[in-house]
Amino acid sequence: MFSLLMCHYAKQGALKKIGWLFCMLEENDLKPNLDCYMAVLNCMGRIKTEPRIISRCIEQLESDGFSLQSFFKDSTYEDNEVKMILAAIQRVKPDFQPEFFSPPTTTIPLLDKFYKKVKFESLCYLRGFILPSFQTVFSLPALGECVTVLAKELGTRIYNKYTILRKSCTISEVNFEKTYDSYVQLLARNNKQVNGFLPREYWEKLRAEVGYSPSLISKQAVWPPSLLIQLGFQLIELMVQTLKLDHSLLPSLPETSVIPVLYHVYSFRGTKQIGFIKPHYLLIRILQEASETTLTFDSFVLPMQCPPVPWVSSHFGAYTLSPVKLMRCQDGVIQHDLLLDECPHDHLCLVLDALNFLGNCPWKVNQPVLDVIISIFNDKGDEKLDVPPPPSWEAKELARQLAESAPMSRMALKWRMAQCRKKTRETYGLRMDMLYKLSIAKHMKDEVFWFPHNLDFRGRTYPCPPHFNHLGGDFTRGILLFAEGKPLGPRGLDWLKIHLVNLTGLRKKHSLKERLAYADQIMADILDSADNPLTGKRWWMDTDEPWQVLACSMEIAKAVRSPDPSKYISHFPVHQDGSCNGLQHYAALGRDMLGAFSVNLTPSALPQDVYTSVAQQVELSRKNDAEKGVKIAQVLDGYVTRKVVKQTVMTVVYGVTQYGGRLQIEKQLKEIENFPKEDVWQASKYLVQLVFQSLSEMFSGSREIQNWLTESAWLISKTGQTVEWVTPLGLPIIQPYHNKKSILVKGDLQSIYLQSNYNVDQKPNTRKQKNAFPPNFIHSLDSSHMMLTALY
Repeated sequence: MFSLLMCHYAKQGALKKIGWLFCMLEENDLKPNLDCYMAVLNCMGRIKTEPRIISRCIEQLESDGFSLQSFFKDSTYEDNEVKMILAAIQRVKPDFQPEFFSPPTTTIPLLDKFYKKVKFESLCYLRGFILPSFQTVFSLPALGECVTVLAKELGTRIYNKYTILRKSCTISEVNFEKTYDSYVQLLARNNKQVNGFLPREYWEKLRAEVGYSPSLISKQAVWPPSLLIQLGFQLIELMVQTLKLDHSLLPSLPETSVIPVLYHVYSFRGTKQIGFIKPHYLLIRILQEASETTLTFDSFVLPMQCPPVPWVSSHFGAYTLSPVKLMRCQDGVIQHDLLLDECPHDHLCLVLDALNFLGNCPWKVNQPVLDVIISIFNDKGDEKLDVPPPPSWEAKELARQLAESAPMSRMALKWRMAQCRKKTRETYGLRMDMLYKLSIAKHMKDEVFWFPHNLDFRGRTYPCPPHFNHLGGDFTRGILLFAEGKPLGPRGLDWLKIHLVNLTGLRKKHSLKERLAYADQIMADILDSADNPLTGKRWWMDTDEPWQVLACSMEIAKAVRSPDPSKYISHFPVHQDGSCNGLQHYAALGRDMLGAFSVNLTPSALPQDVYTSVAQQVELSRKNDAEKGVKIAQVLDGYVTRKVVKQTVMTVVYGVTQYGGRLQIEKQLKEIENFPKEDVWQASKYLVQLVFQSLSEMFSGSREIQNWLTESAWLISKTGQTVEWVTPLGLPIIQPYHNKKSILVKGDLQSIYLQSNYNVDQKPNTRKQKNAFPPNFIHSLDSSHMMLTALY
């Protein structure tokens, strides 16, 4: 009791009251304990006590058999109290240093290694790998996951964690922060260069001045897919054997029973028997009932809330710690890394600078458009606006349609039910994809963020965050704005109006002057859409790109209502696309004037639309067949439109086959409400043949170049070499297609056969080399043009 009162008075600095309590102890023949003396020293540390008084206190403490070190070894005091006690002691003993921890000792051999903490360091390190393992378990679907897929996912999680921990051990935080802080000052000036330095060059200059470990920018060891799967497989086996649920969750079980969390089962996919890891239904119930309404993402799949680190080499850039490659590729492909290592650094400078300029562009969320999308998403969705409905509502709608349909045979009913289930699964996938995008957008709605970029193996640039970025679909583009605005200038508003008309798809073959006049003509609809997107005329909903049209309408409304539209600060991004880029490159390579005119490579008062031209050619052929009595041609009367053939025309030059083209046309025909569903397959097969035929007639020069590239790749691969080339910007490209090789991974649960198409020990896959070369080569040219646009 006395020591508690003394501690209370010590915090108040009441030394006289503590002295009075010491007198009471003496009167009652009680000896002060160590806590009493510490209370005195605590009080003396808070007030200006003379050193001689502190010395007398310490002498009395030691005469009673206590030591100062014994207090610090077993202290349970708060940090502030310990600090005051130490301050008082060091006034009279300046060299005094407390020993806060005494090493535990034991005479029992069994616990000797435990007390010596032989494995303490490694256990602390391994603790960081527990969370990725449990994240994999908690994300398991109720029906389970294929062992191979799960092992690869878990192995990849462990590798990512290992990479982050390894880098964090080598980085000098102070030096790196100095470099990064100085680098950000360059970006704040909003210039591509400062004192003649590009971002990459400026970072290297700062790094040389500050100096941080070169190991941070050195090449990281890449684990092959077989190793990742073996590691994941071992951890899965361990979790299947050790993870248990408490028996009390099932009262019917005896107390000695254990409930495994995970089960290893087999299921058939076709004729193949596949191993699955399935969670216990109790685990699923626990997770569902205890789950929070939050989504968890790895940091490197989200936009960055600070500018990315510039790419300075093929091994370092974008993120500081998270693993990311300059050139993304399939797991197990090492050819690209080898080529980049051999490539002189000055050959990569243009590519690195282009990636840095793209990644340094700050973005923000267009909140008004986001609010409209979320309101529709939370209601029942809208397929016309590409907002998928909730799964429950979709299932009820399909059941209603099935009930209202005419009686059908058992086989027809079975087929219809299979189609309904397929559509339900597809709708659920689309719904979850949009949920991810909207959740990220809502989370970032008040932030400025950046998208770090890297390359695919053809040299095309892509944002590293996969779910939410400016290369997404219509609604994703509609909810993104530049964080840095610019004045519209004298003609900026006119260009916004022209862009709006382009997005509607209503005046594609008209001149710019006519499109501008049309925008002024429909200005009332534009303003109504901006002011009342869900309660007005809803004109924007019937356009080709409704969400971008809505965003542009809101921007135009703000501009026209500003005092001076030319001075209005606009943040609106105008997404521009080429007129079938692939055909543009083929026309340029072959100096094809007719083809160049069709894809707007030559000056013209009116824009040309190659998709409409192909649709007209296909329609002409369809009419001829219909007159000859071809039934499917007659069914397609009035359904051959630009939209139906556009995707196939666009992708033919990138190597799409008739099979892939048929699927594209089938998807477009399914979206037409009045088109008979039973004729979709036959109609898509018929149309894709006409599209290929029309393109061969219209772009004969392009076909000749494509055939030459195909034959060249065939001859190269026949010699045992893969096809390689260098882009105009100096980026080396290689096609990593080889014959398959199987690898056996043995385990206690089962054995796994892995197949790799990228093993350099195998011969090149001739068929894939020749078929892939034309589209890959054109993609590499297209990427070079895009990078030059970013640089200049």
